[in-house]
Amino acid sequence: MQTHYAAQRTISIEAEIIHHFRGEGDRLEAETRVLDAAIRDIVIRGKRVTSKAIIIYLIAELESTTDVVELDVLRHCLEIVVGRTPDDSGI
Repeated sequence: MQTHYAAQRTISIEAEIIHHFRGEGDRLEAETRVLDAAIRDIVIRGKRVTSKAIIIYLIAELESTTDVVELDVLRHCLEIVVGRTPDDSGI
């Protein structure tokens, strides 16, 4: 039962992140595009969309990009996702 609750909580955390980005409208338009690309890439690879998967995707993009504007958008997107993701308990 606890595993089921943990899975539900994970889904709601990701849904909350997505809702936050999309709810900001034009203010986070570039970040929302980055988040959508991350989710699409994760799904295409057959992985589960989790905060951790999104964070890993964003870090990989940060490491492979040299465009200053894109780096800013990726950093801001990462800050928001990390800020809305609860810490792993017991670590």
